[in-house]
Parts: sequence; C-alpha cells; structure tokens
Amino acid sequence: MSVDQAVHGHVPPDPSVQADRPSLAKGVGAGVEAASRGDGPQLDRVVPVSARGWSGPRWLRRTVGPVVLLMLWQVFSASGVLEQDLLASPGTIAVTAGDLVSDGTLPSAMLVSLQRVAVGLLLGGVTGVVLALASGLSRLGEDLVDATVQMLRSIPWVGVIPLFIIWLGIGEAPKIALISLGVAFHLYLNVYAGIRGVDAQLVEAGTSLGLSRWGLIRHVVLPGALPGAMTGLRYSLATAWLALVFGEQVNADDGLGFLMNQAREFFRTDVIVVCLVVYAVLGLLADFLVRTLERLLLQWRPTFTGQ
Repeated sequence: MSVDQAVHGHVPPDPSVQADRPSLAKGVGAGVEAASRGDGPQLDRVVPVSARGWSGPRWLRRTVGPVVLLMLWQVFSASGVLEQDLLASPGTIAVTAGDLVSDGTLPSAMLVSLQRVAVGLLLGGVTGVVLALASGLSRLGEDLVDATVQMLRSIPWVGVIPLFIIWLGIGEAPKIALISLGVAFHLYLNVYAGIRGVDAQLVEAGTSLGLSRWGLIRHVVLPGALPGAMTGLRYSLATAWLALVFGEQVNADDGLGFLMNQAREFFRTDVIVVCLVVYAVLGLLADFLVRTLERLLLQWRPTFTGQ
C-alpha cells in the first residue's frame, strides 16, 4: 500500500476476504433455508411474566371472591345452617335494601352521614396538614408540636367520646369532632414522615441552584412528601368511616348509625347488613377516588404494579 493510498483512504481489498465472501453468503443462505424447513434451531416464543396464568379481565378476577362468598351465604341460609334471626339471607337483604331505597329512608340517611364525614374530614385534614407542615419544615415547630401530638395520639380516640359529650353536648358537634380527631392524626403522621423522608441531596441541589426557602418547599419538599400525604389520606378516609360508626351511636336521630340502632332494637339483621354494605361501598368509592387522585398527581413516580 502506497503513502497516497494511506492518506486518501483508498485501501485495496484483501484477496483472502474477497475469496471468503461467496462461502459466507452460501452459509447464510443455507441457514435461512434450513430454518424455513424446520431443520435448524427453533426459537421459543417469549411470554411476559405478567401475561402468564389467567389473562381474563381484571375486574372479573376481582369479583370472583365476593360472588363465591354470596353463593355460599345463600346456600347456607337456604339449607338452614344460618338462621334468619342470626343473619338474614342475601335475598332478604336485597329486598330490604330495595324497600329502604324506595321509601327514601336509605338515601336520606346516606346524605346525612356523608355530610358528617365531609365536614370532619375537612376540619381534621386541615388541622393535621398544618401541624405536619409546622413540625416537618422547622426544628422549632417539631419541638413545640410533635411531642404533644404523639402524646395525644397514644390515647384511644374513641375513649374521648364521653368528654366530647360533656364539652359539646349531644348534637352534631361531638360526631364531627370525633371524625376530625381520627383524621388529623393519620394525616399528621404520614405528611410529617413524607416531609422528613425527602432526599437531602435534592434539597442541597435546589439550594445550589439558587432556590429560596419557599422555592425549596414548593418545588422539592412538597412534591417529595406528596406520596406520604396520599397514603395518609387513604388511612384518614378509612378512619373517618370508622369514627362515623361510633359517632352516630351518640343520640343520633338520622344517618346510617341511627338506622342500625333502630334495627338492633328490633333484631332486624337485614337492615343492619344493608347499612354495613353501604358503609363498605362508600369506603370503596372513597378509596377509588383517592387512587384516581394518586394517578393524576404522582405520574412522575414509577411504581411496581404486580406481576
């Protein structure tokens, strides 16, 4: 090879490589022909892990358990294993639910209970978030707030019902206060943990980029604490329904708890189960709303969804 060929990149082809090209092409062609005839190595189809097993609709799979439970319940009731005085059959409960809906008793009770939960959730949520922000964003706030909240949290919130009755009477106030108390503790703990769980390196990066304290809180701390806040909201909703059950036992003249108290006096297990089912449905609906809110607000966070 000459100097001019090396400089301009004109390198003559290697005769040995040229001689091997027909044999290489022949080998590739033979391999393709053998694969088409089925003589060559066969490739197995790769099936994702998530596609293995029963691939039916997910909503159908989630309804299998409740449907089986209802069928067994109906069979035991029809065979006499479950007496009607102890637990009404699903058919009887469905008829009772239809009667309560048709005469307006159940919708009215649901509306009253929903109002109590909404007001208690709002008051308790605002209180819990404000206390968590004060304690999580400032060491001084933590010293002033956290110890008191932790002390009050260790007291069973159901046990303060007598005090609420003495302080607030027997109207709507003690019921709403009880719901607010249970909600506030859950939101405080989760929001506080979310704030203190933010990566310190992210805070240092924001500081180095010139963010002010409010900028750090808005763009770094609060988004980092949002997953914990969503978890706290889900716990708070569950606690709100639980507190509602206890609160409506206090001299209630309307609501789902009032219906359950009346049904207990007359041994109406069908009405009691209807109210319990309504509590469960409302709880599932509230959880669905929070899950939807999580998907909207936490799109930036990839998570494991199961296999």
